[in-house]
Amino acid sequence: MKLATRLCLLIAGLTLTVPGIAAKDPNLKLLKARQGEMQLRAYNVGPLFGMAKGKMEYDAALASKLANNLKTQLSLDIGGAWKKGTDIEAYPGKTTSLGKIWTTYPEISEYGKKYAKAVKELAAEAGNGLDALKPKISAVGKTCKGCHDEFRELN
Repeated sequence: MKLATRLCLLIAGLTLTVPGIAAKDPNLKLLKARQGEMQLRAYNVGPLFGMAKGKMEYDAALASKLANNLKTQLSLDIGGAWKKGTDIEAYPGKTTSLGKIWTTYPEISEYGKKYAKAVKELAAEAGNGLDALKPKISAVGKTCKGCHDEFRELN
């Protein structure tokens, strides 16, 4: 009897769950993927900014590791997460991406190239002292700000 009860509960649960899963908007996964990628960037870049601003002690090994994490992240291809129509107008409150990302392409790719160059230069210098870190992390910050100012709804 216990087995029959469990089986009925499992079937009932699946009957109620499957339509809920099927009804979910697949674009929400795309938004989460790109937000996750940005959070990972922030996780790695935050301490580097902290070191450069004197808010945390400079640590050559940590600076090098974090900068190389950012460099490694450049090899990820999450272009599929940037599907047209997944902007703030279509998903208010869920994203800050402006629709002009897709209407002005390939302009945004120039921002990506600048960011990649700045990150590679940062990775080469981050462990070589605070004086080497400061201008390189500043350059990374400028590329981030440029893209965010242009293609993101600022709160």
